[in-house]
Amino acid sequence: MSGPSPEFLAALNDAAARAQNTLENLLPPDEARIAKAMRYGVLNGGKRLRAFLVIEGARLFHVPEMQAERVAAAIECMHAYSLIHDDLPAMDDDDLRRGKPTVHRQWNDAVAILAGDALQALSFEILAHVHTNGDPAIRLKLITTLAQAAGAQGMVGGQDDDLAAETAKTPLDLDAITALQKKKTGALICWAAQAGPVLAKTDISPMTTFATNLGLAFQIHDDVLDVIGDPVKTGKKLRKDDDAGKATFVSLLGLETAQKTAAGLVEDACDALSPYSAGADRLRDCARFVISREA
Repeated sequence: MSGPSPEFLAALNDAAARAQNTLENLLPPDEARIAKAMRYGVLNGGKRLRAFLVIEGARLFHVPEMQAERVAAAIECMHAYSLIHDDLPAMDDDDLRRGKPTVHRQWNDAVAILAGDALQALSFEILAHVHTNGDPAIRLKLITTLAQAAGAQGMVGGQDDDLAAETAKTPLDLDAITALQKKKTGALICWAAQAGPVLAKTDISPMTTFATNLGLAFQIHDDVLDVIGDPVKTGKKLRKDDDAGKATFVSLLGLETAQKTAAGLVEDACDALSPYSAGADRLRDCARFVISREA
């Protein structure tokens, strides 16, 4: 598969820059320790894939840019909170995130917990503001659906399933891992892709199908990178799941079949965008990018 197009990379970088600028303005100033930790955790680079999905989906439906940028900032706050907590010793116990010390290593566990809590709260505060959308029903829908995507039926539920798998007597099978990852990784990706049509008050079905396939392909490729990736490029320790004896898409399917499965999901994701014709080409490029990335 060829690499991402220059046009897509430019759009991805533009979305990242816009989300970063919005976050800079919405985060508290770095005078207090908790503010410093919040900014460290969410402004620490990254692909900003979820922000891109919000901004590009909003562009597809002609949503005002400021609204899209605020929603992109909100999902990045939620995502950063999840990473800060996921890195803690009680969870994945990681020392590095994007090549830098994790928040609990830079400060301590308590500061990391509080910074994550504050970022989660900020994500809802951003969505609740009238500048995000003038229609209170739209703001309420964004808040409600993000709470569902992040909570026990979504990301947090998936994280708990993942932790439970570490002490299970038998490794998870393919159906269980697929269900787990649709919650842990896929729920926030799906919400980000749905945000554009929600802001535009239009049908979310095509974007939901697109994002469901995209999110699963993303996770399968993460498992592939954990086996064949470069820790310098990924910015984190690799092969931890294998060392712990946890089942992954690669351990269950084999490397080659896992890669083919991810490629098939990407094609399904692209097909779901057919109602939008060439207007969704950047989103198609995004789907192809998630299984060609090196980090």
